[in-house]
Amino acid sequence: MDHKELLAATIALAEETMSRREGGPFAALVVREGEIIGRGWNRVTSANDPTAHAEVEAIRDACAHLKDFSLAGCTLYVNCEPCPMCLAAAYWAGIEAIYYAADRHDAAAIGFADLHIYEELARPSAARQLPTRQLLRDQALPLFKKWQEMPDKILY
Repeated sequence: MDHKELLAATIALAEETMSRREGGPFAALVVREGEIIGRGWNRVTSANDPTAHAEVEAIRDACAHLKDFSLAGCTLYVNCEPCPMCLAAAYWAGIEAIYYAADRHDAAAIGFADLHIYEELARPSAARQLPTRQLLRDQALPLFKKWQEMPDKILY
């Protein structure tokens, strides 16, 4: 399957799962060497989980399939541009490329917060709507030092 066929498959999966009222109009596929190894669709409302986005679900499915946390060598196909959370998950997973159909502006036009979150992340922390404050840094750093010194740690 080529890129357009894989994107068309995400659109069809999103329509199917949305019609079953499993969540919003989003679906994703993880592909490695031409094989679909992970499928996901939006399950936010059906699972009562705000992190159950299509991309995260597809990444989880692919990692379970491979029995590995790394998706190096994989491509993510999504019917809509990933939100910041899903984009970060793709980076953490080691995804090599992302192909998408609709974009963040299209999602915003139907009431999704993707564009707003992208805009918020571009602001300095102190200017964001969600207050964040750093406390107890000196107490947290010894744990990081222990991690750094562990000879058998698995980096990710």
